[in-house]
Amino acid sequence: MSEILVLALRALLAISLYAFLGVALYTIWQSLRASGFQILSHKPPTIALSIEDSLAITQEFSISEVTIGRDPNCEFTIQDETVSAHHARLRFHHNHWWLEDLNSTNGSFLNNERVEVPTIIMTGDEIQIGKAIITVHITES
Repeated sequence: MSEILVLALRALLAISLYAFLGVALYTIWQSLRASGFQILSHKPPTIALSIEDSLAITQEFSISEVTIGRDPNCEFTIQDETVSAHHARLRFHHNHWWLEDLNSTNGSFLNNERVEVPTIIMTGDEIQIGKAIITVHITES
């Protein structure tokens, strides 16, 4: 009789252990899934780019990536022969806007310093692309 009781207790213990592991894994999975949805629903802050020249162009963007260049397919187009077709990119990740030069001929400059690697930008920064100087304004949402 005692052997049957020990066997039943061992089976009950195994079932409880598997039930505990199942509940723990389900809870972790739900938490990760909720975090993923939260990250996906996070919108980048609006970034406004303005060029002070004869036309005084200002454009606002609510997307996570903005390409700057002479090509009409770029989000921010600059009609200047010193600007490459795809000159630079602004990208929002890790809760910051980053400036990256796209191997342009004349290079990109942030506050009069050449951009060699992706660099964080902030409100009030000046980006020089060719002869154009772009002022950045980031609106926190």
